[in-house]
Amino acid sequence: MASFQYSGRHRDGSAASGRIEALSKEAVASQLQEQGITPVKVEVFNPEDDGEKTSKAGHISFFERVTPDELIMFSRQMASLTRAGVPITSGMRGLANTIRNPLLASTLNTVVDDLERGNTLSTTLSKHPKLFTDLYVSMIHVGENTGRLDEAFSQMTSYLDLERKTARSIKQATRYPMFVMIAIALALGVINVFVIPAFKSVFESFGGEMPWQTRLLITISDFTVDWWHLILGGLVLSSYFFLRWKKTENGQRKWDQIKLRFPIVGGILYRAMLGRFARTFSVVLKADIPIEQGLSIVSRAMGNRYIGEKVADMRKGIERGEGFAATAHRTGMFSPLVMQMLAVGEETGRVDKMLADVADFYEEEVEYDLQNLSSVIEPILIVAIGIMVLVLALGVFLPLWELSTTING
Repeated sequence: MASFQYSGRHRDGSAASGRIEALSKEAVASQLQEQGITPVKVEVFNPEDDGEKTSKAGHISFFERVTPDELIMFSRQMASLTRAGVPITSGMRGLANTIRNPLLASTLNTVVDDLERGNTLSTTLSKHPKLFTDLYVSMIHVGENTGRLDEAFSQMTSYLDLERKTARSIKQATRYPMFVMIAIALALGVINVFVIPAFKSVFESFGGEMPWQTRLLITISDFTVDWWHLILGGLVLSSYFFLRWKKTENGQRKWDQIKLRFPIVGGILYRAMLGRFARTFSVVLKADIPIEQGLSIVSRAMGNRYIGEKVADMRKGIERGEGFAATAHRTGMFSPLVMQMLAVGEETGRVDKMLADVADFYEEEVEYDLQNLSSVIEPILIVAIGIMVLVLALGVFLPLWELSTTING
């Protein structure tokens, strides 16, 4: 007799699964029907396959992660498969066999196993919060209940694609300034540790009074060389305590608020957050999710605790019976023009459409600011480099110039 693994449903609709010994699949189906179970899937149980799956899952690296590109591709493929009428289990299992990312493949296989036990798709996805956010799970839940699962996957594909483009634009715009600042920091370190000490012995051999610029450079260099271990230890400890503080609830909220006040880039980050709020909430309302539940979902999807708390306060205002535009105005997040658009949307019953327009407005502003970010930061960097070069030139070359004048004189 062979061992078979089955999944099905009891007469009351509850899920049933297990393992049974029988001569064939037909015999398994007959036994299950006698027990009042309607079989959904029956397959031969192979312990080696089960061990192989466990082995593969165990070999997933701790550093494995699912990139936004992979999640977008998965969502796009699921939208196409569900639109074509392909069963979710077979379609997702097929994707798991072709995906190269072991973490995503293992997760999809786990999701399919849960589906075959009778769980809903949104329930199984919610068990993997690192891959599928609350917004993703809620959209899939709405798609299941309305029979428009393909549209839910399509909406998430579009949303994730916009998020990816915004993140890439911000990284691309800030890459050059960050590279220049790191280069300046490294240059200052090399000059302090290696260059100035070499010149110091030369200056001291000349005798006489050195300019204050030279004395300042030598003092800073001596401090760096003599106490480098304390400086390094202080930087390490400061980084440790900062990261530890940032992981606390209050620290995360305060840091998220501070980031929005950074010179130049803070305003861009703030408008990007507002664009994300408007886009996400528009998607939620289009999916017919209740506004209170939608605000709760959006508050967790912001990626910024400070803004998320303001969105959560909007939900409290809605629950007290206030209008959407009134609660949005009370947060102080939006400009008067945007508030006027939201008020019109509330009056016409098309808040989702107005939110989409608000998202377009902020995203265009962010894109424009990012394109001009380099032209704004470049003069500041040039001035900083000029000041550094000026101080070094005065500190290093003034004594040499005075010495040359003395010798020639």
